[in-house]
Amino acid sequence: MSDFGPLHGIRVIDLTSVVLGPVATHVLGDLGADVIKVEAPEGDLMRANGVSRNKGMSSIFISINRNKRSLSIDMKSDEGREVMRRLIAQSQVLVHNMRVKAIERLGFGYEQARAINPQLIYCLATGFGQDGPYRDHPAFDDIIQSACGLVALNRDHLDSAEYVPSLIADKTIGVYLANAVLAALVHQLRTGKGQQVEVPMYETMTSFLLAEHLGAMTFPGMQGSAGYARVLSGGRRPVKTIDGHISLLPYTEAHWVALLTETGHQEAIERLQVRDRHSRNRHLQALYALLREIISTNTTDYWIGFCQRLDIPATPIYALEQLPEHPHLKAVNLFQKVSHPSEGDIVQVRPTLKFSQSPASVQRPAPRLGEHSLELLLELGFSEQEVQSMMARRVAVQSPNKA
Repeated sequence: MSDFGPLHGIRVIDLTSVVLGPVATHVLGDLGADVIKVEAPEGDLMRANGVSRNKGMSSIFISINRNKRSLSIDMKSDEGREVMRRLIAQSQVLVHNMRVKAIERLGFGYEQARAINPQLIYCLATGFGQDGPYRDHPAFDDIIQSACGLVALNRDHLDSAEYVPSLIADKTIGVYLANAVLAALVHQLRTGKGQQVEVPMYETMTSFLLAEHLGAMTFPGMQGSAGYARVLSGGRRPVKTIDGHISLLPYTEAHWVALLTETGHQEAIERLQVRDRHSRNRHLQALYALLREIISTNTTDYWIGFCQRLDIPATPIYALEQLPEHPHLKAVNLFQKVSHPSEGDIVQVRPTLKFSQSPASVQRPAPRLGEHSLELLLELGFSEQEVQSMMARRVAVQSPNKA
């Protein structure tokens, strides 16, 4: 088994910030890529968001920026642009989530970067596709959740509209972005050719949401509405027990028959046509109502044991703070306590992907701002005198030894 991840030897220039892009490049870093996080002298905005022990090293930043080296330069300066040109010439991938016009003004749009390195994979995450009228509109997680229909699905009634309490659009598109880079790398390895890859947030999240919710829109002229009835009917929600709530999902014929038989409701098997999946779907509202009535008669622990015995999917409801104590997560050592050079003891979630020959791993903790500026500038061929001059004028920034 190799000590290196499957992307060992691939250098990725990370010009992303906040959450979407850093999630993507964090995946690539976990897979072994040499990710160079290029930050302005003021640093990634997300360094300040979340819980912090020291300034510039927030919990969110630490979580999604491990396995990266931080190079802090002023890309608006002539010398900063020269640093970028050298970096592009020596890298296989560039990822950014800047507005297209902004990066072109800096001199690093796709055509400009391709002139430096024709084999470069140039991957940009945009808010809205660049071939549409909204191409210059700003986009953040809240905006995309609202525009793609997710907020409308999440509302309890007409006067209430809520975002999903997670940066779900940013993180979902981040995973798509990582996959786009991997696909382009396969093409590059086969053909030797680079290319531009665009991952638009709005179109991608809309496609993601409509996988199950396209509904009657699938068939032109069909009467009916969009949406997947099973998850919109109101029955798909945690069920109240005597002492709390439980999530359980009798999904198949066998699940429903076993549950109704064991609880003394055999008559409902025929009455609600449980044995035929299409007929059962027409009776979901009544089935869920009966389920709520049944589950309200006993405790959460009782129903967990009941479902385990009958192989019906079920789980207690876990709060975030309880996750490290989940018996499965403890057994697989998902949460790991490690020592960070500047932040002391921290808890991190280990890579979850498993490779038998080239394992994903955490080789570097999240970097302090400009932590690797000196070593990277020297790697790019600048002399020590040139580097010190850039540092003195804050064209480049090197973090102190401690945060």
